[in-house]
Amino acid sequence: MLGVFCLTFDVLSSLLSFSCSLVVEAKDGTISVASAFAGHQEVVQDRDHKFLTQAVEEAYKGVDCGDGGPFGAVVVLNDEVVVRCHNMVLKDTDPTAHAEVTAIREACKKLNQIELSDCEIYASCEPCPMCFGAIHLSRIKRLVYGAKAEAAIAIGFDDFIADALRGTGFYQKAHLEIKRADGNGAIIAEEVFEKTKAKFHMY
Repeated sequence: MLGVFCLTFDVLSSLLSFSCSLVVEAKDGTISVASAFAGHQEVVQDRDHKFLTQAVEEAYKGVDCGDGGPFGAVVVLNDEVVVRCHNMVLKDTDPTAHAEVTAIREACKKLNQIELSDCEIYASCEPCPMCFGAIHLSRIKRLVYGAKAEAAIAIGFDDFIADALRGTGFYQKAHLEIKRADGNGAIIAEEVFEKTKAKFHMY
């Protein structure tokens, strides 16, 4: 009888746990599990907005300092910022010194490890294939980005930027939660390109 009670309790616990979650299928076929509590979603959105805003601030900072293009990235671990970085292509004379790559390099150094599986990355813009490759290789668990690639393309950046998240690299995306910011977060990220295009010249 005790065994039956334990089994029943386990089943009830599982059902209660599942009732707090909602399985969501996006238009692109990807499936994620989100909390059914509206309050939880609001907390996550506020948290994402806070860190994305810091990535956007880095994008402006990079252009103002003459370091590189209008892109910023922030790596977060347990709700604490590990590093804030921006594009360093011009300052380092390095075409690979994109914001996300720079942030991953600095985070690995700071944490003294090459795997960032407990970390999240916030990028002011949709990552290019190189940056997305670095995110994949570092095993970062979650990516939140602001502006769509089209915002960068509109001021002269290569259109291959969009290939990373919209391509066919299924296995690269399998372990990673990917989210585009919505609402005000997306707006402030999109504005970066229009507001900095007169200050930044690629070549």
